[in-house]
Amino acid sequence: MASKSPVRHRQSPRRRSPSRRQESSRSPSPRTKRLRRAQGEREVGRSREREDSRGGREKRERERRREGDKEKTRRDVTDMEVGDKRRRSSGREEAEERKRVGTDDERQTRGRRERSTSPLDRKSKRSPERASAASRHDEGSNAMGSGTEPNDEDDSIARMKAAEEALAAKKKEEPSFELSGKLAEETNRYRGIALLFNEPPEARKPNKRWRLYVFKDSEPLDEPLQLHRQSCYLFGRERRIADIPTDHPSCSKQHAVIQYREVTVEKPDGMEEKQVRPYLMDLGSTNKTYINKEPIEPQRYYELREKDTIKFGNSSREYVLLHEGSTE
Repeated sequence: MASKSPVRHRQSPRRRSPSRRQESSRSPSPRTKRLRRAQGEREVGRSREREDSRGGREKRERERRREGDKEKTRRDVTDMEVGDKRRRSSGREEAEERKRVGTDDERQTRGRRERSTSPLDRKSKRSPERASAASRHDEGSNAMGSGTEPNDEDDSIARMKAAEEALAAKKKEEPSFELSGKLAEETNRYRGIALLFNEPPEARKPNKRWRLYVFKDSEPLDEPLQLHRQSCYLFGRERRIADIPTDHPSCSKQHAVIQYREVTVEKPDGMEEKQVRPYLMDLGSTNKTYINKEPIEPQRYYELREKDTIKFGNSSREYVLLHEGSTE
């Protein structure tokens, strides 16, 4: 038999499993990405919660320390006050005890002197000079004993003052936001002069055409002064700010003012309506302002009526108030 020639069969190539390196080089699936992202967010949230809890603990610890410091200072102050009171009471008690002992000794010595009637006892008695010296010594010792009380009181008062100053030094001075009046003074200036008068909120222009007729020695002067174009008119010697100058030497620089004000008036039928009426105010002048020859009080409104006569200071000029509908 012919021997069979050995035939080499090729082995089919085996499929090798991918290596670990290849597996690691592959990109993760979307699911693993989401899982990792969620895990990272959880870790970040946990770390933040830990930091917040640490911060809250530190804050609470600080507040506790502050409260403890405040309580300690209060206790120290109360202890100082109690100690001072005790010292005062002890000093007073000691002074009273010394006074009592001194009075008892004096009584005993007096009793012995009264009992001793024999000449030997008289010889054994002290001379008057020695007795007076001894009494002075006793009085000095009593005075020294009683003098301890005010010293203790002074020390306690000084300590209390020192404690109060220490507590006050801890508190900062709060700023004052009250009105000083400087701004109002600066804004109430006209042509560099501070005005003595401010218009009230109810200031209005008049509805009627009021006029002032000027008379001197019962004779009219010039044309009447129109008083319906403004809500107020200033009278005075200062021509830079006066609406109606009064050049008489007895008049002040800012003498008086006529102010129109809106007021509520009741009608005869009981209804109310608003009207604009003239008022006169003296601005603290030296020689006063007169309405119908009667002086008026300064810094006070006086209502003017038709045909009222106004006079300023010692001037002989008279101002009569009329309007366009007035009848002579």
